[in-house]
Amino acid sequence: MTTSRTPRQSDLDQPHPDHDRGLEFDLNTLVSRRSLGLFLGAGGAVAALAACTPAATTGSTATATTTATAATSSASATATDAGTATPTLTRAIAECGVEIPQETAGPYPGDGSNGPNVLEASGVVRRDITSSFGTASAKAKGVPLTFTLTLLDNANGCTPMAGAAVYAWHCDRDGKYSMYDSSLKNENYLRGVQEADANGQVTFTSIFPAAYSGRWPHIHFEVFESMNNATAAGQVLAVSQIALPQAACDDVYATPGYERSVTNMTRTTLKSDNVFGNDGGIYQLATMTGSAAAGYTAGLNVTI
Repeated sequence: MTTSRTPRQSDLDQPHPDHDRGLEFDLNTLVSRRSLGLFLGAGGAVAALAACTPAATTGSTATATTTATAATSSASATATDAGTATPTLTRAIAECGVEIPQETAGPYPGDGSNGPNVLEASGVVRRDITSSFGTASAKAKGVPLTFTLTLLDNANGCTPMAGAAVYAWHCDRDGKYSMYDSSLKNENYLRGVQEADANGQVTFTSIFPAAYSGRWPHIHFEVFESMNNATAAGQVLAVSQIALPQAACDDVYATPGYERSVTNMTRTTLKSDNVFGNDGGIYQLATMTGSAAAGYTAGLNVTI
């Protein structure tokens, strides 16, 4: 492959010039930084994401595979647009054994693959990612969002992946990424690492990201086998993105500070998005509860 994911300097002054152009856009750099044996092999099956409540158990059942197969066969007929990707269907499809499409890390991962590396910085392991850390001090403004990922090991009966680690990052309410935008090069907010607990869960406290031009509202994440691998930018098990439901987006974007997102939402749908568009985001659509006034809580199962 000849395509490079390294942003041009002129592009870095914009919030999203090369927004998430697909997996092919990333592979050259990933190969040079990490071994992809587990990443692309059978032992490192790509994450399968499904709706869940953050406090829920892993949800492995004796009929999960059967349910997932039946739901998958009807997904194309049911999930024809953003509104029909129901939490029940999403959960049924990805409860166990269904692989999520591998997604791009985008041009602003901050993981050392194309420049700055926040993973080696002291302080990156944290639950609350709203503020910058270290010598930086800015705090991202916006509607509160808490999101939980439940990591499940598909090769071992969907058991919780205790001790695995997740690096999560996303844009601010202006659609800008810390460490890359010209006004945020010295900031590192909305980036953090968490280690999965005994239930295979990691939880981050953040703010609701913007909808920027060309992309459906989303959160990036990488899954690592261990905290040591994460903080050393080691072998990655899965790279994917969380899609945020339209109802929550519309509610949040009606609040002050998200004005640009209102217009951008009218130009992109889950089906037209260049990352989620192949299946309408059905495998990555989070379940959300809450309100713009009180803040939102999101949850996804991540089967690897």
